[in-house]
Amino acid sequence: MRKHLLALSIAVVFSLSCTACEGSRDAKQTVIRFSWWGGDSRHRVTLAAVEQFMAANPDIRVECEYGAWAGWEDTTATALYAGTEADVMQVNWNWLTNFDDETVRFMDLGGMGQWLDLTQYDAELLSLCTVDDEVRCVPVSLTGRVLFWNQTTFASAGLDVPRSYAELLQAGEIFRTKLGDAYYPLALGWYDRMLFLVYMLESKYGMDWTKDGKLQYSQAQIAEGMGWIQEMEAAHVIPPLKVVIGGGTDSFDKDENWITGRYGGIFEWDSSAGKFQDSLAKGQTMVVGDYFTDLGSYQGGFSKIAMGFAISGETEHPEACARLISYLVSQEEAVKTLGIERGVPLNQNAYQICKEAGLLGDMAALANQRMEAWVQFAADPRFEESALRTVYEDTFMGLSYGEYTVSQAAERLYAGINTALTGE
Repeated sequence: MRKHLLALSIAVVFSLSCTACEGSRDAKQTVIRFSWWGGDSRHRVTLAAVEQFMAANPDIRVECEYGAWAGWEDTTATALYAGTEADVMQVNWNWLTNFDDETVRFMDLGGMGQWLDLTQYDAELLSLCTVDDEVRCVPVSLTGRVLFWNQTTFASAGLDVPRSYAELLQAGEIFRTKLGDAYYPLALGWYDRMLFLVYMLESKYGMDWTKDGKLQYSQAQIAEGMGWIQEMEAAHVIPPLKVVIGGGTDSFDKDENWITGRYGGIFEWDSSAGKFQDSLAKGQTMVVGDYFTDLGSYQGGFSKIAMGFAISGETEHPEACARLISYLVSQEEAVKTLGIERGVPLNQNAYQICKEAGLLGDMAALANQRMEAWVQFAADPRFEESALRTVYEDTFMGLSYGEYTVSQAAERLYAGINTALTGE
């Protein structure tokens, strides 16, 4: 019954992004589906790596389903609950624990050593992908939020890129005076603001945002952080959210304000550096920023497993799925093709291949190195739950639109997070 529930709606959604990799279907071939999200550059190299896999494994045919992140999690969740998910999936780390175990199953990869070498992963990282003693995905990379600056825009304002929060605050009025009202030193959407809030508070107070399922920060401390966000907006450092939404896109790499340099900076996942760099108009130069040391005595922000490769518990072809994952994460030809499009590889063999091939010297690798050298805190798998994201959106949208004062926004965020975490 589960397999048929909502199957039609899933087929309609996936038909917009589904493509069969080149080649004719052979009745003797095992056919599996592989799904992932990402930008155009990730799609391009992943399709190439899948072609290489099929050439090396002519008994397996891979049908590829891919698209942008916007809406992808909801679509995948619907597919998982309907039993119509792809056989091999690029998964978000929190999916391993956030989906209902009674209806959603990811295959245990621990017993697939014949096809998939898990010894190439650090045991601590594998433990992060282990639920109820089952290894539910192989971790692809670690990621954290990093500041990226458009050096060209700052130079146009007569400034170096900011190396402190104080310099960032000062840049707001300089941008407005020298470049115009449409120019801002930093652009933050509502979710970016939530992550920036955590980064700032952890830098000052040195505590994990949540621990053992409980929020560690008081309402007063959250109000302090909200005040900083409001301070940045008032100082013309970040655009009001109505301006961000007016850009008409779901990601800054598609926003003309970023592309043309009107937004001088972003706070993004290090693993996403490539798509933001590639989207800039000719003559614009992006650089990796420093974390701010004037926010406090600690190194705030958190890292998490960026994504993993998992096998559906519904698949009829676990061996073919394991062989595909193994090829993508460790086979030299595929590793070189994929490079660090999904971040710096955690697979030790893949990392060595990338290092020897000179693939660790680009923007994403530098951002990853800077993030790993700085970040002290780990993410809570529940941080990105949909119920919590609803709270974040309501709070920051209401604050930016003037519907809530700082104290009211802090009260709503504090209460909303506690309710979502405890269910009370």
